[in-house]
Amino acid sequence: MFYKAFKLIFLFVLGTVCHWAFATFFSFCGLSVNMMLVFAIAMCTIVPLEAGYLVAFFSGLFLDFFGARLFGNNAFLLTLAACAVYALRERIDFEAVVPQMVTVFLLTCTVGISNSLLVAWFTSFSQWPGLWSLLGGAVVGTFFAPFVFWLVRRVWGEETAPSRL
Repeated sequence: MFYKAFKLIFLFVLGTVCHWAFATFFSFCGLSVNMMLVFAIAMCTIVPLEAGYLVAFFSGLFLDFFGARLFGNNAFLLTLAACAVYALRERIDFEAVVPQMVTVFLLTCTVGISNSLLVAWFTSFSQWPGLWSLLGGAVVGTFFAPFVFWLVRRVWGEETAPSRL
């Protein structure tokens, strides 16, 4: 039990470091890369339900601490993304590269658009990063998704599909 909690914390810290590095590097290109979402999606494909929801919520909460507009929107949206992944986990083989990439791309676009809509709705302020910034960030996250999925699976220690609760 303690060992699995340590692995979750390690993967969360690794995700935050990757998010910081990618967001900083690709911001010079004008891209909004959300590596916390990629790590949360990858972790939800392998960890049990409760742990995946916690990781997604705290990943979003981490992003909310650095946001200046609306607190809680990222935690809410990443938790909804985790719900979508758990709904798809029974139907899609996430060990294959193409489903990983398609899921990351679609959820990155959905979360990015929903984030902008929530901020506009609750604060009457537009925080739209731009279509090319959103799509470019989604493509970067999609490109690195197979590596993140492999890394999460490797650290978690399960090479096969996760056991169901």
